[in-house]
Amino acid sequence: MRYFEDVKVGDRFHTGEHEMSVAEITAFGRQYDPQPFHTDPGAAAGTLFGRLVASGWHTAAVSMRLMVLSDMQLDGGVIGQGVEALRWPRPVLPGDKLRVIMEVAELRPVPHRPDRGTIRLHCRTLNQHGKIVQDMTASLVIARRPAGA
Repeated sequence: MRYFEDVKVGDRFHTGEHEMSVAEITAFGRQYDPQPFHTDPGAAAGTLFGRLVASGWHTAAVSMRLMVLSDMQLDGGVIGQGVEALRWPRPVLPGDKLRVIMEVAELRPVPHRPDRGTIRLHCRTLNQHGKIVQDMTASLVIARRPAGA
C-alpha cells in the first residue's frame, strides 16, 4: 500500500482495461442517463452521434473502477475530495477498450489533519487507439504513514 510519503509529483499509475459492451451501455443509459443515443442503437442512428454511445457518467464510473483496481494502491482507498475539471472530448463506443493513466500533479499536507495529505491527480481515460475519451483532474485524500510503520 502507498502512503502520502511514497508518492512524488510526476509519478504515473496505470490501470487494466475494460471493454464497453452494447448491453452494458444500454443498461447504464436506461437507469442513469435515459437518452436515445445511450439506450437504443436503432434510435441512436437519428441523433447527433449517429450511433449508440456510452454516457459520459458511465465512462466516469468505469474509470473510477479501473483506478480503484490500478497499480496506484493507496492505503485506505481512492477517496475523492473533489473534481476540478472533467471533459469527454470524444464518445465511447461499443467495443471500446478503456484504460486510465493517472499522473500526480501536486501533493499537499493537511495541516489540521497530520494523518492525511491530498494529491491532485490528472487522469486520462484512453480507448484502444490511445485517444482520450475522458480527461479529469481530481483531488484525493491520502493517508500519511503512521508513526512506526
